[in-house]
Amino acid sequence: MPVPARRPLAAVAAAGLLSFGLVACGSGGDAGDPGKPGDKTITVYSGRNETLVKPLLDRFSEQTGITVKTRYATTAQLAAQLLEEGDKSPADAFFAQDAGALGAVAKRDMFAPLPAADLEKVPQNFRARTGTWVGVSARSRVLAYNADTVPAAELPRSVFELTDPKWKGKIGLAPTNASFQAFVTAIRVQHGDQKAKDFLAGLKANEPQIRDNNVKIVEDVDNGTIPVGLVNHYYLGEVAKERGTTPDGLKVRLHFFPGGDTGALVNVAGVGVLKRSAEDPDTKAFVDFLLNPESQRYFAEQTFEYPVVTGVAAPAGVPPLADLDTPDIDLNDLDTLDATIKMITESGLVP
Repeated sequence: MPVPARRPLAAVAAAGLLSFGLVACGSGGDAGDPGKPGDKTITVYSGRNETLVKPLLDRFSEQTGITVKTRYATTAQLAAQLLEEGDKSPADAFFAQDAGALGAVAKRDMFAPLPAADLEKVPQNFRARTGTWVGVSARSRVLAYNADTVPAAELPRSVFELTDPKWKGKIGLAPTNASFQAFVTAIRVQHGDQKAKDFLAGLKANEPQIRDNNVKIVEDVDNGTIPVGLVNHYYLGEVAKERGTTPDGLKVRLHFFPGGDTGALVNVAGVGVLKRSAEDPDTKAFVDFLLNPESQRYFAEQTFEYPVVTGVAAPAGVPPLADLDTPDIDLNDLDTLDATIKMITESGLVP
């Protein structure tokens, strides 16, 4: 399906529609034509990158005979789209990049409760307290760094140290990315809004290198264009795969912040089912598919994310999920996406 045009966060946030800080994105493909329950067609709003997940959605269609009409855009844009459309949305499911956007839509009471059998496959900290969304893969925030230019002994122990002037001009950021937005929300949850504002102001003062996405940050860190960058862990594997090598074949390395630092946030990509599709067997089959061992292995082996279902091995080259020293943050509390986007916009980090 065609990908709708992406607009700068500042322009989107300025509109302020729906008290969400966003306007709706344009539609893609024929996703605007809602199907009927059991008609072997579902409409998925996907905040996951098309390159990453289209092969998995194609596999679902091949195995089940269910056609997936997909609308691709950023997770924040699609959350806004859902809130504007309300109960008139053609979407059956929202496949989001982070828990915060799922929580924002869930707060508007747009999701149906998921079956207990699906929820129980996933640890409690990776699903909604209300049972209205469930994580399907996990990722850790990390600092990507160029091993040739940044000695391991000089890496910051806390993400907040990146506001030190010694990092001026050396940090790659993707402020329009959902994972960065969720990370900033985590700072607000763990330390309060003022701490988050001060951190963003400190980053801005350090003249960061702004990029459209995490892939570009990892590529530029590997090339030596940027010494360090704030990304999700799995982009290292993605860039290595694109270059026909392994992570060890790149110059970029991953630094997992210690001590429960907010910079080590573990978030999830997840799925919620719209109320209109609560009884749709095709949509239920889609959620079941994302949580089955085959799909969980796909996330580990092809997108290099952590599987969330017990019994599926973690991706190669990263610490086990259970060994990460993560901050004490409930992903259910990352649902104030509108306030975070407003804060990032006001910080001036978006060109």
